[in-house]
Formats: sequence, structure tokens, C-alpha cells
Amino acid sequence: MMKDILTFIMAGGKGERLWPLTRDRTKPAVPFGGIYRIIDFTLSNCINSGIRKIYVLTQYKSASLQRHIRLGWNILSTELGEYIELLPAQQRISETWYLGTADSVYQNLYTLEIDKPTDVLILAGDHIYKMDYHKMIEFHRQVNADLTIGVVEVTKERAAQLGVVEIDDMGRVLSFQEKPKIPICIRNDPNKIYVSMGIYAFKHEVVETVLQQDAKRKDSTHDFGRDIIPRMLKEGYKVIAYNFIDENKKEAQYWRDIGTIDAYYEANMDLVQVEPVFNLYDKEWPIRTYQEQFPPAKTVFSGSEITGRIGLVLDSIISGGCIVSGGRVQRSILSPNVRINSYSEVYDSILMEGVNVGRYAKIKRAIIDKDVSIPQGMVIGYNLEEDRKRFYITESGIVVVAKGTEIK
Repeated sequence: MMKDILTFIMAGGKGERLWPLTRDRTKPAVPFGGIYRIIDFTLSNCINSGIRKIYVLTQYKSASLQRHIRLGWNILSTELGEYIELLPAQQRISETWYLGTADSVYQNLYTLEIDKPTDVLILAGDHIYKMDYHKMIEFHRQVNADLTIGVVEVTKERAAQLGVVEIDDMGRVLSFQEKPKIPICIRNDPNKIYVSMGIYAFKHEVVETVLQQDAKRKDSTHDFGRDIIPRMLKEGYKVIAYNFIDENKKEAQYWRDIGTIDAYYEANMDLVQVEPVFNLYDKEWPIRTYQEQFPPAKTVFSGSEITGRIGLVLDSIISGGCIVSGGRVQRSILSPNVRINSYSEVYDSILMEGVNVGRYAKIKRAIIDKDVSIPQGMVIGYNLEEDRKRFYITESGIVVVAKGTEIK
């Protein structure tokens, strides 16, 4: 257990590219994979890594996130100096809220004086992956880095939305570009780039110094990627890259920045493959969450095989409380308390908690947010021009029905 590590999880993002899923909640609180919230993956990594001092920095529409953590993550013993605590923006230092990722940590530097950690681990609360942070901290200490950045290899096409890291043969970071138009590729591989995972391990005294200096700069956006890291490189700090070691136990590394609706949809669909590329069922690396008490999922069949109501589920994830009553569900994810009524069809879709699909309704390649009732005979995902008149449509043609939408 790493008692001398203090961890900040940045969970205050608006997630504007995930709208309308973020219309009523912060990005880390968006449901994922049926029963989880996005932040559950970062928190589970912390617990599985032996990290027990965790502050979750919140700001934007955080009510559901606060409730989720209070109910589902109240699992550590404060008497033993362990905790997962929420730190909302409080205007402790000035009259501003959090101005950027670096400013959110700067405004809470007082916690370092309370906890006196050796190193500070800073994490993003909106990515899907499995990682042992203990291994990264050990590496950070072995190389005596001022800052260690977690990096992962991705294809060159994904660089436009990520922070690109240039690394020399010794693993030292040479440059950091935030969302560049022309990214610097990995040496000897023109099709791959190293990108930042939003994971930073700092020496205590270093993070305190650089954040205090940054707070005084009027030309700064107070962001780790845009301001802090480039300035540290310029000033000669020892900044080292740590290559992502995946605990997912698959052939290909799995790390997803689900910053857009299309990326979010694809990551969910990864889970319903015959051989899922992301393994939720590994007992050695459990993913925790908060679940309300629901009865077991149920399918209903009645009548003859030709004319009867057949409750059929294929290649799908079905959560507790769901009832598939004479409908067909295929390659889809159903969150708790979803009801699929007779003769309806749901294909390649994500249905969140409390969704009710009426008789004879047809849904394809759609995301239906919480507490939406789909009327009898409604068709979604088959005629995008008609869908666009009332719903949000992504570039790849995913139909998104916002939380609580009343469909007439």
C-alpha cells in the first residue's frame, strides 16, 4: 500500500463533445457499460493499485457524481488515514472557480501540507483502461524524475484530440504538443504516436513550485498540457515518459479517451463482442461501482413459437431489473430497470436506466439516455433525416435521445 502518495482525480470537466449525455451531468458521471460510471475505472485502478488517499476534484454539474461516490465509494477507513473525498471548487484562494486542470490542483495545495506526501499522482477521471499506478510510481522513483507522464501508443489519426509526447531513446520527454495538426511520430514508426494518458506523477516539492509559479502568470491557461509541462521542459526539469503497461490481459493495449459520442458508443460496443477487447470479468482486477437493489434480469416468452411473444437476447449486456417481455435485443447494452415490450426490436444500441421501449418499436444504432419512454411503434435509427428533426445525430449516424425526453 502506498501511504506516501496523494492522488487527485480531475472530475470537473464539462465534456462538451459528449453533449447531450453531459447536459445534466459531468463527463466522469456518464453511465458506461450498463452498471458503471466512467469514473469507476479510474477509482478501481486506484484501489487495485493500493492507493488509498484520493481527492476527487469536482465542479461542473456534479450532483450525480457526488451521490455516486458517496453511496458506492465509501469503502475506505478514515481511521487508518484512507479516504476518497470530494473537493468541489471553493474559491479558497481567489474569487475564481477552477480555471484549468493545473489550477484545480493549485487551489487545493493546502492538502499537501496536511498529508505531506512524497509524490503526487494526478489522474483524469474520464478514460477507460486498466493500469497499476504502483508500477508507475516505482518507475518514477527509480529514475528520479521531477515529473513522469503516462503515455500510450496510438495511431497517427487520433492525434488531433490528444496531447502528443515526443520521447528520445532514453525515455526523456523532449516536447509536448496539445492536439497538434501535424503530430510528431514515434521514431522508426511513422504511423504511430505517443500520447499523454492524462496521468502525471510529480515530486511533492516540484508540483508545489511549478503550480505556484504558474498561478502568477497572466498569459497562462493554467492547464497541465498547454502550460505546465511545456514550461517545465523549457526550464530543464527532468520529465520522463512511462510506457503504459496494460492490466487488461489482451493482445492489444486498451486505453480509450471517450471524449466524443462516437468514441463513447464504440467503447461500449467493445463490451458486447463475442471476445470483448475490454475484459470486465477479470476477478484479479475487479471494476467496482455502486448498484441499487434490483431484481434479476428476466426474459418472457408466451404463446406458440410462430405467433408468440419471444423474449430474445443475443450478444448483449443486460443489467439487473431488466425485463425483455417478448422483444428482441441484439448487440446492445441495457442498464438497470429497462423494459423491452412485446414485438419490439433493439439492435446495436445503448439503453440507460429506466428506459421503456413500447410494443412494435424498432431501435438501431442509438443511445437512449435515462428515463425515456419510447412510444408504441416508434422507429429510431432507420431514417436519420426524420430522426434529425427531433434528436441529436453524430457524424457516424448514432442517434442520441437526451435524458428524460418526452416523445410524442
